[in-house]
Amino acid sequence: MRDVRALHEWVRAHRDELVDDLGRYVGLETPSTDRPLLDAGLSWLDGWLRARLGEPSSVRVTHGGDFGDVHVYDYAGSGADPVLLLCHYDTVWPQGTLAGWPFTVDGDRATGPGVFDMKAGLVQVVWALRALEAAGLPRPPVRLVLNGDEEIGSPVSRPVIEDAASGVQAALVFEAAADGAVKTARKGVGIYRITATGVEAHAGLDPGKGASAVDEIARMVLALHGLTDLQAGTTVNVGVVSGGSRGNVIAGSASGEVDVRVSSAAEAARIEAALTGLTAHDVRASVSVEGGWNRPVMERSEGIASLFSLAQGLAAELGVTLRECAVGGASDGNFVAAMGLPVLDGFGALGDGAHARHEHISVEGMLERSALAAAVLHALAFPNAARGNAGGWSAAGEEGASPR
Repeated sequence: MRDVRALHEWVRAHRDELVDDLGRYVGLETPSTDRPLLDAGLSWLDGWLRARLGEPSSVRVTHGGDFGDVHVYDYAGSGADPVLLLCHYDTVWPQGTLAGWPFTVDGDRATGPGVFDMKAGLVQVVWALRALEAAGLPRPPVRLVLNGDEEIGSPVSRPVIEDAASGVQAALVFEAAADGAVKTARKGVGIYRITATGVEAHAGLDPGKGASAVDEIARMVLALHGLTDLQAGTTVNVGVVSGGSRGNVIAGSASGEVDVRVSSAAEAARIEAALTGLTAHDVRASVSVEGGWNRPVMERSEGIASLFSLAQGLAAELGVTLRECAVGGASDGNFVAAMGLPVLDGFGALGDGAHARHEHISVEGMLERSALAAAVLHALAFPNAARGNAGGWSAAGEEGASPR
């Protein structure tokens, strides 16, 4: 595709505007648990999107309750099926963080709360779409989702994202990429709480009359940790344990908080069965399990592999070696992949320091990824020309060209 380098050159020529947009966005604090700040941030984003991209063909708004609202923007394109673009606008940083850590650019390095995770990603989306418009290159319709609860598990936005994914041909997730690799697989995440109820008794005078809830939890911790299978990509961790009232009392209650990560649906089923089957060692005690899968597994499917191959081929046109990876963390892309759709995740900023004070991005990396996103969207405007025999994509030339 001869247009990839031209797209990159156009984006580079607008470097200062991209950086200015990013600085204004990072200058808005949007912590996940602060509804007024999320409202203010989303209001600014709505105006900025309209100013940069024009009026969308439709906007759907879902009220977030205690969390941020979810906006779904549809922008018209060619006759191909839409492409879903996922971006969250919430961050982990509390109000007041900017006072001691403002947005700063030093050469190629830009820093500030949320710049890496994932405010730069949305700026890249907007400028990718602008680059295609400036070049007169077609693209498919795009459906942009902005949600304000990703950092706390997407409790409100999950059904909105799944609904928005209906009828799309693929999804690009603009989460950041610490080492430049896009994510073609992510682990599923389960969050559980196990509770044991025992019988209290005096530990010295009547120990036989008691049934220790702490003893039950201790046994379950060992059993659960024994489910870890690193080769299969499965980890089970009881990270917090609490219980009992005093040292001389047989504990009447105890609990543990469990984090589960799995790389396949089969492993998810195995762990689910083990958790469901937990029983008390002492018949006088009881055990309950609450929670479930916060995010399903994103397995590397044939469709994901083909979509990565398309992006990799276009990146090569930029002189970039695009790599893929599988990671233990999850994102909103997990929801879409679980629906059987091709997903490329980690399509956002290049940098490091998610959720950390050294959070930063590469400005040149932002320009590069904007051009790559534009090229991928252009290729997806011609699904019949770009699809391979296996039903995936391969890098294609200009309109009407044969697949490589």
